[in-house]
This record gives sequence, C-alpha cells and structure tokens, in this order.
Amino acid sequence: MGVSVEDERSDLLAQLAIWYYEEGLNQADIAERINKSRSMVSRMLEQARDAGLVEVRVRYPLRTDEELERQLCQEFGIAEAHVLAKPPEDYQFLLRRLGELGARCLQASLHPGIIVGLSWGTAVHAVVSAMPAMPVPGSTVVLLMGAVGYGDPMIDGTELGRWLAQKLGASFRFLSAPLLVKDEAVAEALRNEPINKETLAVAAQAEVAVIGIGSAEPRYSSLLRAGYMSRSEVDALLAAGVVGDIVAHQFDDEGQVLDIPTNRRTVSLDAASIRRIPKVIAVSGSVAKARAIEAALRGGFVGCLVTDARAAQAVLQIHRQRSISQAGGRVAAT
Repeated sequence: MGVSVEDERSDLLAQLAIWYYEEGLNQADIAERINKSRSMVSRMLEQARDAGLVEVRVRYPLRTDEELERQLCQEFGIAEAHVLAKPPEDYQFLLRRLGELGARCLQASLHPGIIVGLSWGTAVHAVVSAMPAMPVPGSTVVLLMGAVGYGDPMIDGTELGRWLAQKLGASFRFLSAPLLVKDEAVAEALRNEPINKETLAVAAQAEVAVIGIGSAEPRYSSLLRAGYMSRSEVDALLAAGVVGDIVAHQFDDEGQVLDIPTNRRTVSLDAASIRRIPKVIAVSGSVAKARAIEAALRGGFVGCLVTDARAAQAVLQIHRQRSISQAGGRVAAT
C-alpha cells in the first residue's frame, strides 16, 4: 500500500517543524530548500502547530523565596520547601505556577523503575499539566484513592493518572472503586477486593507521591466539587473539627486523622502508609488554605511542600502563634 497524500503532507510539515524549531533554520532558508515562498513556509509552520505536530511550552521564570523555604524546613522538619515568590492574585494563575514548581520537583525525583503515587484535584492536575513528556523506563503511576463522583473527570478521576502515565511511558494502576461510599462495610470490602488490595499494595511501595492538601472550607472542598458530599455534610465535617484532608483522610488542626465515619467510608491508601512514602510532594497555595497546610505539616504527611509566599507566611504565623499558646498553657499548668 502506497503512502497517502495526507501522510506525505504530514511528513513534510513535521520536517519543516524540525528544521525551524530544532535545527534553528530561518524561514528563508527553509523556503529555498523546498522551493516555496517564505510566506508559504510561514503558513505551513502554522499548519504544523494546528495539526498538533508542534507542542510549544513556555517555561515561566519561577522565582522562589529562599528565606521562607528555610524557615518552613527548620520549623516543621521537612526535607524540602519550594515557595513561589510574588505569587499572582488570581487563584487559577497561582495554581499554574505552583503546578510548574511541583512538576520540577517530580522530575528531579524520577528514575527507571520508580513507582509514583498520585492523588487528584486541581493542584495535582496543575502538576500533571506542567509535566513534559519524558519516558521513564519501567516506571509505574498508581492512584492513591478511588475514582471521581460527579466532578471534572480530568481533574478528579482516573484520566489524570492515565495522562501522567502517558507522559512518562509508565504502566498505570487505579482503584476500581469510588472514593467515598455510603457504608463502612462496603468501603472495607472494596479495599479488600483482590485487585484493589493489590493496587493499594503497589501504592504503599511508591517512592514519591504528588498530592494536594484539601481544605474543609466549602469553596475549596474537593469532595463537594466532585459530588461526594452536600454542603450540609461539609459543614458537619467543619463542626467535627476537620480543617483539611490528604488523600481524603480528614484531619484536625493538630494534623491527626479523625475517627469519624467519613474516614472509614473512603477507599484510599491508609494514612500510615502515606506517611511512610519517602517523598510526598504536597502542592497547595493561597492564604485560605494556610490552616490546612499547617496542620498537614504538623501531622507528618509532607516531605516536600510546594506553596506560595503569602501562604507560607500565614502558615508560619499560625504555627508560631500555636507554639506560644501551647507554651503559655504549659506555664499556667505548672
């Protein structure tokens, strides 16, 4: 079977793109090579981009605040902190920049044969979106939690893990279960179902994980956005003392996972196993999430924090005020 005209056209567009973007030839040189006008070459390069043959990635200059990074590592005993300096006011722009920072942290951790754990949510989506295609031989991507309810499947579901696996040329494992079910016995049965049990065992062997830090505040609740909870149920979590969650484990302001029905109804990697993952990259920003970030750090979930300068300052302030209050309480008790 011969090569079609369409295939020949695609081959030509790809060759032009290689000459222009990779080898640095200018449009006049390319026009001379193929005996076309310069304006025709310009149109063909545009067609190559439109056809998806060319992917343009802008590496935004990410300036970090080394002093805030040092203070976070010192006060919370974490190995790494990456703090975006002069963060944008717009939350969506902030997520993009944090995603780029998180992607750089993940890239630095990759090696052949690695198992990468992944939660889901807007911050994790930003990291995966910023990751370049970079094959890692023998690697595995495994989701740490069950699938989406009614939210955006690209942000809240298995498609996010599959996307990262594609970029890494990795195998992909996911839990054949929803994240949150109505009955504790059903959740336990799903966790012990052979395929899910095997997937959770693989997740527990992850060398690095990329997660978000969820806030119990309704406007930031991933469980509310994904359709797993109603507003009244989220309000009930707040009343029970929940300040945030990691991989759907709801914790209090001390970073302790609470013994509440919601936590017993989740299908996800258990909190103790998450704490044992050698490098947990937690990506979370904005002052509104500072209380949840501080509690997650206190709870020992995070080894590498990616956040912004305003959030970092608020986290440190909360932590120092708490330390002063606790010291005052101890003095009063004596």
